[in-house]
Amino acid sequence: MLKFSNKVINGDCLEELKKIPDKTFDLVFADPPYNMQIGEKLTRPDSSKVNSVTDKWDQFNSFKHYDEFCESWLKECKRILKDNGSIWVIGSYHNIFRLGYHLQNLGYWLLNDVIWRKNNPMPNFRGTRFTNAHETLIWASKSKKSKYTFNYQSLKCLNDDLQMRSDWTLPICSGKERLKKNGKKIHSTQKPEALLHRIILATTNKGDTVFDPFLGTGTTAVVSKKLGRNYYGIERDKKYFKAALDRISQTKIIEDNYLDTIENNKTKPRIPFGSLIELGLIKPGTSLFDSKKKINAKIMVDGSIKYKKSEGSIHKIAAEINGTESYNGWTYWYYKIGNSIVLIDSLRQRLVSNIN
Repeated sequence: MLKFSNKVINGDCLEELKKIPDKTFDLVFADPPYNMQIGEKLTRPDSSKVNSVTDKWDQFNSFKHYDEFCESWLKECKRILKDNGSIWVIGSYHNIFRLGYHLQNLGYWLLNDVIWRKNNPMPNFRGTRFTNAHETLIWASKSKKSKYTFNYQSLKCLNDDLQMRSDWTLPICSGKERLKKNGKKIHSTQKPEALLHRIILATTNKGDTVFDPFLGTGTTAVVSKKLGRNYYGIERDKKYFKAALDRISQTKIIEDNYLDTIENNKTKPRIPFGSLIELGLIKPGTSLFDSKKKINAKIMVDGSIKYKKSEGSIHKIAAEINGTESYNGWTYWYYKIGNSIVLIDSLRQRLVSNIN
């Protein structure tokens, strides 16, 4: 599928989508027209013009026209997604509910809606509504049976070892990242790279291929390239397309040594400590130590360990010693080999290698 890898094309997405073979992509990210239905020019209190979305590509004759358009491209995107692929769509209150309706009708399986909370949103100058400070993303797998990618551990690490929530606070695209020509924005709704970084890191693996049917100025392709993913995009507007090409050509992939991510625990076989004893990898009566060799516990025949007057699992005793509710015993306890001490997790990894 080299024809649909690491390329962007200038064309109409409804026409170009039909040329793509079934089950080509691992992920689709779609930032479609929002159909904002803005009927008049917006101004600030000082009468200066607000640079809102008034582009022709965001204008549709009716809701029926918009629905037909959305249903068409979403249907094609489902066809070209691999069975275990997933899709992200982003929108505002103008269109996100319509997109969710079509996603469900077409058999996608909704996994999450994510709120992108903008920490620097455009204010509501007229004071007639709440400041619109967020956009909504819907994440869905191709079907209910899809074994979609979700790099839970990487997202947790990205979030200071806290489980990543479905409300993300990120700035809008601004500063040097915002593409401009003669002082004016090239694209009115350019998305920040930080948003795509999180999405692509969360739901693809290195070497996967990401597709964007509304490429705009190329953010999806740029971030995919940086993260060692393949990309393919379609953009109808020649001005945006040229900007995307220039931007992609200047983008460098992150050095391969730094593209590895933490392996999800769910993908690893669950191996109880007792299995190491049953298989003779470690014997009852062996001493276990902490990293400073100040703690000395003994392994029992049933896989429990005994420390002073306490008995229990490697996790329970480690938690008790450290005064916490829980603790990962695999990363706390060491055993002796010669004159050195080695983490007991090394024994588990040896067993995992044999299983794989």
